[in-house]
Amino acid sequence: MAAYLIRRLWQMIPTLAGVVLLVFLLFKFFGGDPAEIMGGLNATPEQIAAIRQELGLDQPWSMQLWIFVKSILTFDWGHSWATNEPVSSLFASRLPATLTVMVPILILDTLLALPIAMWVAYRRGSLTDRTIMVVTTIALSISFLVYVIVGQYFFGFRLGWFPVQGWSDSTLNNLLTYAPLPVLLAVAVGIAPQTRLYRSFLLDELGQDYVRTARAKGMGEGTVLFKHVLRNAMIPILTNIGLALPSIFVGSFLIEVFFSIPGLGREVLLAVNRSDYPVIQAVTVYLAVLTMLINLLTDLMFKVVDPRVVLK
Repeated sequence: MAAYLIRRLWQMIPTLAGVVLLVFLLFKFFGGDPAEIMGGLNATPEQIAAIRQELGLDQPWSMQLWIFVKSILTFDWGHSWATNEPVSSLFASRLPATLTVMVPILILDTLLALPIAMWVAYRRGSLTDRTIMVVTTIALSISFLVYVIVGQYFFGFRLGWFPVQGWSDSTLNNLLTYAPLPVLLAVAVGIAPQTRLYRSFLLDELGQDYVRTARAKGMGEGTVLFKHVLRNAMIPILTNIGLALPSIFVGSFLIEVFFSIPGLGREVLLAVNRSDYPVIQAVTVYLAVLTMLINLLTDLMFKVVDPRVVLK
């Protein structure tokens, strides 16, 4: 296990180096002139030249690449061009709001979709199975924007159960007051594809020979489903959860914009609209690192749920 872990961490270095180089080249040669963006339309050539010198853009590209790498290693991305707020401070202040909404969404999606998928897989071909598959297909066909508009109108304006927009400095108040409606709508959208996906994983396992053998030995359906089928289906399920984990650190752009949640997702969207390069670069690089670490953690979890898995 230790050798595998060291080897995987070592393999991340060239991958991360490729990501850093790609991000640098994209912003260097295709992202426009940062000095002109910061200076604005009314900036004089002298002012633009001064900004270039301040940002180190007048130096050779190899030196600019080293400055970019150093900012990654020191976690010092400078200040946002739009708000003049330190990028590190911006992350620290926006991330809690994103996690307050996205973590419950991920947990509820998994906890609700998995038992539903197990139930319909067990009753495959029945009226219940067909009904739920039709409902999930319809749910997948409707845009999330429709859910937001209808949910805000019905639960917010008509019933008055939840505020449509807003946020506070209290995490508990946000969880109890402002987060329930966006979480409810996001789970209503996300549970449909998750249910269909987990159902397919479980059906693949239900058709295996070991299931027929277990039934032939007299095992009950509950034992077969929970002790054998679910355990073997956990590897693709964990893979799907691992793919979804990085998104909770960026958040859903639509959720944070339509519900006025001051999270990282909305900040990234604003940074793109304002060409705020330091924020965009920091999010891109750190999200790549986070994705690689989550993939490693997911691979390690395979060994936990199934001891037969050999890590090489």
